Order: sequence, then C-alpha cells, then structure tokens
Amino acid sequence: MRHGKKFNHLGRKSAHRKAMLSNMACSLIEHKRIVTTLAKAKALRVYVEPLVTKSKTDSTHSRRTVFSYLKSKEAASELFRTVAPKVETRQGGYTRIIKLPNRLGDNAEMAMIELVDFNELLSADAAPKKKTRRRSKKSAAPKTEEASAKTEDKSAEEE
Repeated sequence: MRHGKKFNHLGRKSAHRKAMLSNMACSLIEHKRIVTTLAKAKALRVYVEPLVTKSKTDSTHSRRTVFSYLKSKEAASELFRTVAPKVETRQGGYTRIIKLPNRLGDNAEMAMIELVDFNELLSADAAPKKKTRRRSKKSAAPKTEEASAKTEDKSAEEE
C-alpha cells in the first residue's frame, strides 16, 4: 500500500529521480534560476528548501548533510557562502515558481524556479522609492524665461 506517500515520482526510478533532482538543485544554486517543467519545479522546491534551511547553520555536520544531497563541492560551497547569508533572516519560502507558456514541442507546462532573494528586478521594486521635490509651476515659469533669454543671447553673439 502507498498510504501517505505523496511525492511525485516523475516517471523515473528512484536512482534516476534522485540524481536528476540533485543535478537540478546544483544548477539552481549556481545560476539562481532555471527553467523546467512545472512538475519538476514543484518536486525541486521540496528538495531544495530543506537544504537551504540546513545551510543557515554553518557546521561540519550540516555541510556534510548538504553535500550528501548535492554531490557537488562547488554547489555546496556556493550555498553556504552566498545563499545562506542572504536568506538568514527569512523563515522559509526560499524559492519562487513562475509559470511560463507551454513548450511548443509537446505542450508541457513550463515554469521558472528561482531563489527569491536573488531576483534584482523584484528587490529593486520592493525598495522604498526616494521622494523627489517638485517645484510649483509659478516658480518654474521664470526659470524657463531666463533660459530662453540666455539662448537668444548666445545665438546673437555667434552671429
């Protein structure tokens, strides 16, 4: 019986699935976002988020645990060196899945999965905008007249 087993098998044997998720997790950590199918993105989110949580405590035990899942020294060191300090204050939800149009070849549902704190576009929008002072039209009007007078003087001098 399969009571309580709710993870997606993705049409692969367990060894193939574990290797694929490990490779995808390494790519996600190195590139900060990847494009894949929606089912794989959802499976990858379940795989990666505990690893990011584990990387917040930088100990030998957590490094070895993460390395056993990722099997890539570069990805593990990147996770502990750059990703963990950035997500240190976040309680969870380290990844974001954005649906994309279906793939042309087989009409598969596509999605982009990314690390939340590494999206520069959204983080720039979230930052508070600096207020600018604007002059009223009354104070701006004399300035334009002076500017036009200066341009007339320059043209007269050139002739």
